[in-house]
Amino acid sequence: MKRTNIKLSSLLAVIVLTFCSFATVAEESKETAPINKDQVEGRVDEATGKVKEATGVIMDDKGMQVEGNIQKNVGKVQKSYGDFKQDMKSDK
Repeated sequence: MKRTNIKLSSLLAVIVLTFCSFATVAEESKETAPINKDQVEGRVDEATGKVKEATGVIMDDKGMQVEGNIQKNVGKVQKSYGDFKQDMKSDK
């Protein structure tokens, strides 16, 4: 029981730190143009993937760890695609 409480506490700490880091990055970026749907969905998928990956590490679940890594990387690609679209729009 005590080991489970430690794992859950660690998981909660990872989740909180992940969302705090995204808030810090968002505060620093201060983009003037609104972000598009691909950028938002990519960032959400990336954050979800990071949390799943950390959960897999903490719970010693290789399947969840791999699933989180894949979702994180798919989110990065989608975010990059959204950034590219935004750059093309602002260059017109």
